[in-house]
Amino acid sequence: MKCYIRWVSLTLFSSYLFNMRRLLLVTALASSAFLLSGCAAPAPSVLPQDAAPGQIRDNSMSGGASTENILDQGAKSDVPGAPVPGQQIITTVTVTIVVDSPVTSADQAAVIATQYGGVVADRNETQPNARQGGSAQLTLRIPSDKLDSALEQLKQLGDVKQTAINSTDVTSQSQDLDARITALKASVDRLLELLSKATDTTDLITIESALSQRQADLESMESQKRYLDDQVQLSTVMVNLYAELDTPPDAPVNFWTGVVAGWNGLVGFVKVALVVIGVLLPWLIALGVIAVITIAWVKLALRRSRNKKAKSTTTT
Repeated sequence: MKCYIRWVSLTLFSSYLFNMRRLLLVTALASSAFLLSGCAAPAPSVLPQDAAPGQIRDNSMSGGASTENILDQGAKSDVPGAPVPGQQIITTVTVTIVVDSPVTSADQAAVIATQYGGVVADRNETQPNARQGGSAQLTLRIPSDKLDSALEQLKQLGDVKQTAINSTDVTSQSQDLDARITALKASVDRLLELLSKATDTTDLITIESALSQRQADLESMESQKRYLDDQVQLSTVMVNLYAELDTPPDAPVNFWTGVVAGWNGLVGFVKVALVVIGVLLPWLIALGVIAVITIAWVKLALRRSRNKKAKSTTTT
């Protein structure tokens, strides 16, 4: 509108100053300036309106987008690049410590994990006996940013025998899951929009099938992402606590200690012998029964043989 007013003004001004011959020249120059200045009204853009319900099938029948093409449009969407997070590391630590009391040390290890915001994921204990000093195994989940401090306190529980630290970089895997989750969410939203507009039975069945599959894929990937984030945020620390026996058994140094050692040895031998006999007894009974049956059968056969010989001799 502004450009049109400018053109009229230039035309009137030219007619006032010049004669008709010059008016034509000035008018032509003004029109050229008007066109070159880009003031021509822009052509209205034709935007397709949302398809009314029931038109999806009609478009496919009239040469438009088929149902498969519509589903492809739902799957393809301009997804902005996922933000690049920091490096993500999964850390697993195994530490073996010799302590005086494994059960007590296990309680202390649980307290240390709790102090640093961690939890005890698993715990197994073995009470001490005459041959073993007892043991305890714990699986701790400790925040990764506090792992070093917590590990230093755990090492103070006793004599550290072994420490193993394993780190795995999962940054690329996490970024890939983020991108795929974003793309699937956009695809699901697009399919939901198509589903709300479709009324044809064939289109509804096709879209619902594709939607169900993509929702299942989305839930699976989100579950994988949650597990991966949990492994990154909380490091796994496996603590093995053992106790050694204080002193070995005393060796005999005089007559009475020798008698005691001999008696203990005899008792131990008798225990072992009884165990061996108990293991062999079923076999011995079975072999005895077989031997008795075999001997009885042999005796019976010999007796019959003798009787036959006696009868034959009497007959002759």
